[in-house]
Amino acid sequence: MKLPRSSGLVVCAVLLMWPLFASCHPAQTSDQQQPRLLFLEQFSRQSVGFNWRNATCFFCKTVFSILDVILLSNTNEERVAHAVGEACIRLHLADEQVCHDITELFRDDFLRALEQSLLWPTEACALLVGPSCGKFDIYAPWNITLPKVQKPPVTPPVLPKPGSPQSRVLFLTDIHWDKEYLAGSAGDCKEPLCCRKDSGIPSWRQREAGYWGTYSKCDLPLWTVENLLENAARDGPWDWVYWTGDIPAHNVWSQTRKQQLSELTVISSLIQKHLGLNVTVYPAIGNHESTPVNSFPPPFVHGNRSCTWLYNTMAEEWALWLPEQALKTLRYAGFYTVEIEPGLRVVSLNMNFCARENFWLMVNSTDPANQLQWLVHILQASEDKGEKVHIIGHIPPGLCLGSWSWNYYHIVNRYESTVTGQFFGHTHFDEFQMFYDEATMTRPLGVAFVAPSVTTYINLNPGFRVYYVDGNYQGSSRLVLDHETYILNLTEANHSPGAPSIPEPNPKWTLLYRATEAYGLTSLFPSDYDGMLQTFIKDDRAFQKFWYFRHKGHVSEACRETCKTTLLCFLRSGRYDELEQCDLRNGFGGNMARAARKTLC
Repeated sequence: MKLPRSSGLVVCAVLLMWPLFASCHPAQTSDQQQPRLLFLEQFSRQSVGFNWRNATCFFCKTVFSILDVILLSNTNEERVAHAVGEACIRLHLADEQVCHDITELFRDDFLRALEQSLLWPTEACALLVGPSCGKFDIYAPWNITLPKVQKPPVTPPVLPKPGSPQSRVLFLTDIHWDKEYLAGSAGDCKEPLCCRKDSGIPSWRQREAGYWGTYSKCDLPLWTVENLLENAARDGPWDWVYWTGDIPAHNVWSQTRKQQLSELTVISSLIQKHLGLNVTVYPAIGNHESTPVNSFPPPFVHGNRSCTWLYNTMAEEWALWLPEQALKTLRYAGFYTVEIEPGLRVVSLNMNFCARENFWLMVNSTDPANQLQWLVHILQASEDKGEKVHIIGHIPPGLCLGSWSWNYYHIVNRYESTVTGQFFGHTHFDEFQMFYDEATMTRPLGVAFVAPSVTTYINLNPGFRVYYVDGNYQGSSRLVLDHETYILNLTEANHSPGAPSIPEPNPKWTLLYRATEAYGLTSLFPSDYDGMLQTFIKDDRAFQKFWYFRHKGHVSEACRETCKTTLLCFLRSGRYDELEQCDLRNGFGGNMARAARKTLC
């Protein structure tokens, strides 16, 4: 017998708040740790003392049965909010003030979404405790419809002739500007985000927030973001720019719509100012653009709960870069398509419609806003015209909800000759995810490039990416031929030579590596990346080089054994079910895949 829905609101709210206090990935750990602990830390970096999976099914259902009795009253909503706040405190998800603030911020949107959802407490306990406690199938399988047009014969890519034009593309992602950043403040604090005005003064044992940024759970000051843009402008010219979102900082418990829109306006204006009016920027929406974080209702949600407030402002700020037809779909649901130049089109997806943390998807997760069906229509039209297509978005497809990820993978398989570039961010690391033919899962046909973040969060150097793409000429493949990663070395930038207490006034963003040179490749085609994966398995020195680059040149320990296995699973898995299968094959019982999907950068 199903428990009443009121207790379901509490369990769902606690469940959905849980990842808010988790970081993108864990701190590096030593090989002496138990393998299970290692990979859980490697993918979720939970700093929480309570784990629902330590609870029994009986305990879980008993707790929510008691809550159900307590919450049956006309003041149900207030009681639910209070219960969630208390649970946050008692489970040590954050300190008391953060728990109260985030409960107030999320309360109304949570309850409105959950009131319309199909989720029941037994299903929530199944998700919290495990499948032995029940069945959780709210995200049931669904399929998009492909046109009844035969897939064209696949021609393996070849290197362009020497001297062929190349397009030089600047890629920015995960800026995470913190308005409250304060140099000299505590780099270690009890809140989920440090280096801020309210972080206090560091004790002699604590890190101090550096002027240009800090190796800690800190985001960036505006002057570092502007310094990056100034340097990028000098390193131009750029043929165009891809920018895949996450503008605000990680203070998700204290954000307002006014603040989010102000930061969107400031960063958009800075990019226009420094890169110039002649460079077109193609943005994509991150999960941090909205408040509450991850709150992206489908278009059928109207009124104050909708995302109109965000999409309309984006359309105003980006009107300089995007034509009216693109702005129309941007206002509708945050995605669009634009012809970059003859023969090349970009599609910007709203990846929040594939994110488990978007609690609005509990109302309906079946192709929200018909985005994937729209993508199929765009790709078929491009195939008919002989266009190549680049897809940009924030969250990598391998971290999406299972059905969404499967359908996206299926689409890329069908249109492998049309989709010649996939570009994402979100994890803050320099990595990738592979796509293989669905018939055998052995022939590589695509790569989703996952670029490093601008922000330091967590324990990273600031960075950005440059892609070299087969250029604008008849017969161009429009494939990525090479890429470079640039960083700001904080150890050097925060300490001038001869005056260690004074930061460099004009720090240098330096080349960390160029992909073909670093890995000894002639190109960056899917077959090259598949070969590189095989090299990582056989040659640990090559893998450790990748691990170093993955962290933008700031890593304290090597990644071996279970850590290496789980990361290779991630790199090979462009769809979520492949990540799960790799997880199960290596004896992790599904825990690694679940932890990986909880990234909330």
